[in-house]
Amino acid sequence: MPGDVLSGVQRGIEKESLRVARDGRLALTPHPEQLGSALTHPFITTDFCESQLELITGVHASVEACIREITEIHQVVYRALGDEVLWAASMPCNLPGDAAIPIGRYGSSNVGRAKSVYRTGLGHRYGRRMQTISGIHYNFSLPTRLTNDDYFGLIRNFRRHSWLLLYLFGASPAVCSTFVEGRQHQLQPLGDGTLYLPHATSLRMGRLGYQSEAQSSLAVSYNSLHTYAASLQEALTKSYPAYEAIGVRDGDDYRQLSTTMLQIENEFYGAIRPKRPIRSGERALHALRERGVEYVEVRLMDLDPFVSVGIDAATMRLLDIFLLHCLLRESPPDSPDELKAISRNKQRVAARGREPGLLLERGAEQVSLTDWGREVLADCAPIAAALDAAWAGKDAGSRAASGAGAADIGAQSGASAPAAAVGRDGAGHGSAHRDALSDAIGYLNDPDSTPSARVLQTLARDYGNSYVRFVLAQSLRHRDSIMALPFTEELEHRFTGLARGSLLKQGEIEAADSVDFETWRQEYLSPGKLEV
Repeated sequence: MPGDVLSGVQRGIEKESLRVARDGRLALTPHPEQLGSALTHPFITTDFCESQLELITGVHASVEACIREITEIHQVVYRALGDEVLWAASMPCNLPGDAAIPIGRYGSSNVGRAKSVYRTGLGHRYGRRMQTISGIHYNFSLPTRLTNDDYFGLIRNFRRHSWLLLYLFGASPAVCSTFVEGRQHQLQPLGDGTLYLPHATSLRMGRLGYQSEAQSSLAVSYNSLHTYAASLQEALTKSYPAYEAIGVRDGDDYRQLSTTMLQIENEFYGAIRPKRPIRSGERALHALRERGVEYVEVRLMDLDPFVSVGIDAATMRLLDIFLLHCLLRESPPDSPDELKAISRNKQRVAARGREPGLLLERGAEQVSLTDWGREVLADCAPIAAALDAAWAGKDAGSRAASGAGAADIGAQSGASAPAAAVGRDGAGHGSAHRDALSDAIGYLNDPDSTPSARVLQTLARDYGNSYVRFVLAQSLRHRDSIMALPFTEELEHRFTGLARGSLLKQGEIEAADSVDFETWRQEYLSPGKLEV
């Protein structure tokens, strides 16, 4: 692959975080008005509940630029939160009962109401507590034109090997007991109000996380855009008995958008999704069918509670290496039996990933996690070296053209990312991709060095095995580090303008509605909107 393609990888981040009070309980306050409209702000919105912020970067051609932007968004957000903080972990804080968790609110427009009704439906279907889980979504594309088949080949290989990312970066081996109150589970008591599994990597991606008994019956094929779209089409248009029992309306109140297995495309829980930006009023499946895949969205990354913005540069570089490996490696078609084995491997690693001698399914054989992981990372070594070489050439060309070194990045932006977020390679590159790969190999050789193990070690050493005490302390520490960064007038002025503009835009959308919500709902959900 040419160096200019490797150095032109495009990435972006979507980071979810709960707002919490200083006592570690979920904040029940509305979305801060200072942050503008959750419906229309381009960088700051909410996810499931009113208390769950989603911070969104633009698309960036360098890891440093992406880290810089997500850091700046954090700077803006913290200045609007008052005494509240962003919860630093994926599994939620001390939660109230389901009914007290506030659904996201997006105004009185039809599209705004639909977003709230969709979330109401998620609450009825899966429970509101499950929806308060947070994570990092990593968006990835290449500057060269890839075909739909290229992207689906990447997706198939990603799914085959995604268990490795759970092992390397899973950081949710423990939970607050309020999360599972009233539910059956197999977690073990650890400390005051804390439950865990001793070898877990990511409870978020296990049976307690984003799971759906209904969706488990979906046999979604990733062999082509056609087969993928056909699978989703059925789930979006065929009524499901358990959801028929919930009903769409209770008098004037809406309980969900529809009784189909999926209300909308985003309800499909996948570790990776093919994506295409949508136009106003357009369905996501129609956009994919009409214009093809533009990027993939990786959805299995836990928030790193040891990093102030939830992800660091080394992790992002390893994701780039891994995704390129998935793209370049031969990718045979999947089968129903392989899809079941993929699901079993994911569940096994989420719950038991650091268990000595853990075996995974690979075709007809059983293979150890460590042996298989070493094989995958060994295959990644030439890609890491090629990325470093491509960036060395790009950095040299940039310096020659501008006379400015990479060390000027922070000064030019007016705000430097915290050291913990940038990683040990700082703003330069050199051997950064090979270093990230070396770190991953180290995690395989020493399970106690993985993020999930470090969480449990820190809980025991410093916080009396209390999950809430640990994450709250990390959250406050991250707030202080972000608030200590330089905050320029330009950055403040820009985001003040974005907030004001988003509120105006929301008002325009509300004023432009010409039909009642029920008419709008039926039109938006009509099967014809999914077709090309």
